[in-house]
Amino acid sequence: MLQTANIVRELEGVQTDVLLQAYADRTLVLVTQLGKVGSLIQATIPSTMPLLPPPPPDPENPNVIPLPVPPPSLQLMPLLGSAPSDRVQTLHALYASQIATLVWTMEEASVLEADRRPVVVGIALAKTSGPPESSELGPRDRAVFYGVMDLVRELLARK
Repeated sequence: MLQTANIVRELEGVQTDVLLQAYADRTLVLVTQLGKVGSLIQATIPSTMPLLPPPPPDPENPNVIPLPVPPPSLQLMPLLGSAPSDRVQTLHALYASQIATLVWTMEEASVLEADRRPVVVGIALAKTSGPPESSELGPRDRAVFYGVMDLVRELLARK
């Protein structure tokens, strides 16, 4: 059964589209601020590996739902496209790992025996104004990241 859902919101002044499409053998999640697919990365995890429980809520931010921690056995495989720099490549890996973990965690919570199908993540983010040589995430990068994760959660809750 094919399920499709999408959502469009403005994150840090940039229109951000997130599309989720579930296929029988994998799940596709596209995140774009540029109106195109961008880089495609496939995330996989052995079905025998347990997912880590989510961390407890932060007492200073009780309204923020903590993100589940990506498992160490998660494997990423670039399928199409490449990032323009090592920093962007690391950022894309962070997005793919976290989105896949959200998909698996929410599927596992809704189904007794989730099969942990691969998750393919397409990422095309607007360039940031920070220094390209810095590996640190700036406040805008963090806000966009958490905004995208909230959109992915919202889409997954609709399934």
